[in-house]
Amino acid sequence: MVEKETLLTPDGLVKLEKELEHLKTVRRREIANRIKQALEFGDISENSEYDDAKNEQAFVEGRIIKLEKMLRNARIIESNGTGVDAVTLGCKVKLKDLETDYVLEYVVVGSAEADPSEAKISNESPVGKAIMGQPVGATVEVNAPVGIIRYQIMEIQH
Repeated sequence: MVEKETLLTPDGLVKLEKELEHLKTVRRREIANRIKQALEFGDISENSEYDDAKNEQAFVEGRIIKLEKMLRNARIIESNGTGVDAVTLGCKVKLKDLETDYVLEYVVVGSAEADPSEAKISNESPVGKAIMGQPVGATVEVNAPVGIIRYQIMEIQH
């Protein structure tokens, strides 16, 4: 089976590497200590501290496996700092909602890096899909739960 390529900006790569290192060195040790402490309480059949620690351990180990796979299949998107003709991965884009005239700014990133709270949207999201490859001035339509939203691409920076 071919594994999916993970598209990352250089900052996204560093962030994932730091998270992986933290999970492997700090979190694993913390959880092992919690399990050891819970075992000291005796019978594990009715020991909620033990169950919680084992569940957390499973989650952390799963996240480590996922991060290692993402990093193994990572492709770095370089930004050259010059203007571009169309929206590509790594671009900062200003969009104007044509109904409300509200202007939004997003950075288009791969799905592994997407974080709407930091205005980073995935190229696979509805807005990301609609604007990819589009030039400044283009009008795009995004099918959202509230209906069709029309945006105009005001500016593209790389």
